[in-house]
Order: sequence, then structure tokens, then C-alpha cells
Amino acid sequence: MLYRTILKDLDLWAAKPNRKPLVLRGARQVGKTYAVKEFAKKFDTFLYINFEKPTNRAVFDNFISLDDTLLKLFALHSIEEKQGRTLIFFDEIQYCGEAIRQLRYFYEERPELYVIAAGSLLETLLNVKISFPVGRVEYLAMRPMNFAEYLDAIGKEMIRRLIEENPENSQNLHNSLMADFQTYAVIGGMPEVVAQFANTHNIESLRTAFESLITSYKDDVEKYATNKTQVSILRFLIDNCWLAAAERISLGNFAGSEYKTREMKEAFTTLQKAMLVELVYPNDNTELPLLPQMTHRPKLLTIDIGLTNFVANVQTDIFSNKDLLQAWRGKIAEQIVGQELLALNNHIDVKRYFWSRTKSEAEVDFEHIFHGIVVPIEVKAGHNSHLRSLHEFMDNSKCQIAIRVWSEPFQKDIVTTRNGKEFLLLSIPFYLVSFINQILANYISNQLATTK
Repeated sequence: MLYRTILKDLDLWAAKPNRKPLVLRGARQVGKTYAVKEFAKKFDTFLYINFEKPTNRAVFDNFISLDDTLLKLFALHSIEEKQGRTLIFFDEIQYCGEAIRQLRYFYEERPELYVIAAGSLLETLLNVKISFPVGRVEYLAMRPMNFAEYLDAIGKEMIRRLIEENPENSQNLHNSLMADFQTYAVIGGMPEVVAQFANTHNIESLRTAFESLITSYKDDVEKYATNKTQVSILRFLIDNCWLAAAERISLGNFAGSEYKTREMKEAFTTLQKAMLVELVYPNDNTELPLLPQMTHRPKLLTIDIGLTNFVANVQTDIFSNKDLLQAWRGKIAEQIVGQELLALNNHIDVKRYFWSRTKSEAEVDFEHIFHGIVVPIEVKAGHNSHLRSLHEFMDNSKCQIAIRVWSEPFQKDIVTTRNGKEFLLLSIPFYLVSFINQILANYISNQLATTK
């Protein structure tokens, strides 16, 4: 079994007294079906409906009543509903617009049933004027596996639990954990790739899995696109977006193309809806709210570091560097940290932020929101006094804690900015980014009092 943190969120959803049908969003092949089927083991009756099959879609034609629809579904799959809890899972629901419309009836007429719907192209349904019943469903996002989940997959569940209990327990395991993280930074978190590596421990054997994923994204282009021109642009982006991972980009003529800003913006928006990339715009606030500056160049982050490395052909470069910060101009390190930060929770509206000031050319890699406090995160090595941008951020912030992600063991320092402000710098190794909230919880209680 692959350990997935979303199972905890599914438990919380199931325990709600006012539970609504759950829509599980995520890119293709991030493990949505696997996670729900694992979750289904806790139920007395499980009805699995895959809308890629025409016979399942046909049941939703000529709607009479919800009870009639349920009767037909159970009969079609020869499943008898038992006493106890019943989970119904509508997989690939994007292929059945009528099923999407009927989700409201589950909430209104049969709230005792547990209903989950999943799909990989859900946001693109807006293009064909199919929308989810407002106020009748709730959402969670499914993302690639983070490093904590990866540890379980390779048989190191006890180490994962040890770190969860107290992240600073990792000190004596530093070299081993950095070696594991370096491998994780090469292969990424797509479940099929991770599972295959766990069985073979052969990175070269993963080529077929990576090629299959890229091909599936290209095959989806026609489903994403609204016209032939957008098909061409999306295919171009799926071939080239990985090469600009963790870089600030210009939309017009992206990657040497002849496509204009408007065309490229529309195509990137489509890929963002498909959850394959995120355009992260800068902001210059150190306190909430964080307001993106949409007229400035965004930073491009991709869905998965493994796919990025494969397409960019830099897997060997990562292994040949003892320090991730030296691989591929340091962009690998920033991309993987961004990926780990996104995976900290499964809320649908989570975005990543970075801080930038044009006048001073200062830039901090990420801003992480923890209990209403904006915590700056830099991904780099070096002497504490050389973190110029981080110092400038802290001089303009009420927060007194900052984080540096590096390849060295966990370290705590009291640092003084050039303007005389003291702050606590927590330098954490890459493998602890998955546990960053546990770390902050140990140090930030005083900050909560300070900022109120």
C-alpha cells in the first residue's frame, strides 16, 4: 500500500455531520483512484462507477429520480447494498455531464450516502458549460507524492513516523535521508513512477513510465483546447514548459516561440486548470493579504520534479552533484521545495507565493503562510549574513522567524539584519520541508502573541 496523506482528509470529510458529495481534483495519474479505493476498505458497501465506460454513462440519460438512478447502478454492477455505510465513487466524471448535474440530488435527497467524484480535466468542463452544483459539493485536491509519502513507498515508514513525531530527530540520520531525498528529487512523486522504482530500484527502467505520462498529457490536448491554434500552443507548452521550471518567464514568445502574450496566457491558464503547472506571480507584501503583481513576470512551477528532470534530461546532472543547490543552476532545488510546499495540504485553493521588490532587486523564493503569519523561505546555502534579500524581508516584516532550506543538518541561529533587527533563522535540510508545519509549530507560538 502506498501511504497517501489525503486519506486523513477523507476521514475528516466522512466524519462531518453536514457532509456534501466530495469532488476530488487532480492531474491525470496522481493517484486519485488508488486513494479512494484504499479509503473504500472502511465501508460496508462500495460502488465504483467509471464513466469512461458508455454503459455507466447511459444510466444517467433520461433522468427520472435519484432512487431510480441508484437502483440501475447497483443492478448494473451486481452489487447489493449492505447494512452500514455506503461509498459511491464516480471516477472520470468529466465524461458524464449529467452525473455532475445530479450530484446535487445526493446532497439534498440521500445525505446518508458517501459520494466521491474524481476527474483530471474537471476545470475544462467550463468550456462546454457544465458546472458543478454550487453549494452542493465540496472539494479536495490530489497532488504527486511528497517526500514523506515517498519514504513509506520505499519501505522506510518507521523513519517517516520518527520524523513526524519530532522533525529534529532526523539529525543522526542526515546523510541517509539526504541520499533518499536526492533520489526522490530525481524521480519525483508520480505514484506509478515511485511504485516502479520501489520494486526495481532502477532509475533507467522508469523511462517508459515517464514517456507514458508525457504522452497522456499530449493526448489530452484536444480535450483541453477550444480550437486548432490552442492545440498547437498546448502541445508546444507540454514539450517545453519543463525546461523553464522555477524560472521567471515572459509569456510573449515563451521558449523562443512566435506565440503572443495573449495566446500564451490562455494556454497557460488551461494547463493551470488541468493542474500541470502554476504561474506564481510576485508580491511585495510581508503581511497578509498577499497580493500578486499580475503585471510582473511570473515564476513557472511544474506539477512534478521527476517529469521535469526527465524532459530536461538532467537526471545524471543531479546525481553527479553532491548538493542539490548546484544542480541545474539551482532550479531543481527551488522546484522541489515548491512542490513540497504545495503538498502540505490538500485544499483546492492553495497557491504559492514569492516576495520581490523591483527597486532593490531583492527576491525571496517563497512565502509560507502559517497560522496567519507570513514566513519567508530561501532555498540556498551560504553564510547567514549573505542572505541579503531575506534580511530585507525581515526588516519589513513583523515576523521574527525565517527559514532557509539547504543540504546541511538542521540548525538554529539568531541573526541580526543590517538594520539591527534580530530574528530566528531555522536552516532545515530538504528532507524536512514535508514537515515544515510541525517545525514551525514548535517555534512560532511566541510569534502568534507578537503579531496580535
